[in-house]
Amino acid sequence: MNAVVRDVMTRRVVSVREDASFKEMADMLRRTRISAFPVIDRVNRVIGVVSEADLLVKEAVQVAGTSIVAALRHVGEDNKANGVTAADLMTGPAVTIAPEASVADAARIMYDRRIKRLPVVDPAGRLLGIISRVDVLAVFSRPDDEIRDEIAHRVLPTTTGSKPADFEVTVSDGIVTISGPPQSEAAARALLDGVRHVQGVVAVRDRVS
Repeated sequence: MNAVVRDVMTRRVVSVREDASFKEMADMLRRTRISAFPVIDRVNRVIGVVSEADLLVKEAVQVAGTSIVAALRHVGEDNKANGVTAADLMTGPAVTIAPEASVADAARIMYDRRIKRLPVVDPAGRLLGIISRVDVLAVFSRPDDEIRDEIAHRVLPTTTGSKPADFEVTVSDGIVTISGPPQSEAAARALLDGVRHVQGVVAVRDRVS
């Protein structure tokens, strides 16, 4: 099993048009309790993302006694402080992902770019859904017996050429313990690497001799 973004993404997405006003967005953030949402153009293409942090710039500058230098310490935020629409305030271009991409790829992008969610788009850039960190972590809810079956019937034969009966594989809460005699040290390394990449595996305990 290799979960893809389409399997775990949220399809009902709260988004705003590029001409949405500051007040509209502030109200939407409050009502939905969502910390950010995609900004789309007239043909539903994702052009950026607006977060509560983007809107906070304006409030920080307007508070009496707040240092403008402190509020605008990030490059480009001087424009946001004066912005009145989603297009003014958004961070763009948006970092997006395709529905066919793997969940592992989504996790890697979120980690590397330090972002909490990715708009999911079609080849034309139109919004299809959104995937968050919580959605990515959903792969770890995969049942233990399903993980074990994949290791026994797919990973073992392809990495060691062995039969499932040649190794003992147990899975508990996503933690895999594997023992048995591989044909070579290279085969053992290939086996353990293959097990670590199985969807839902939390950790691997190496008992391979």
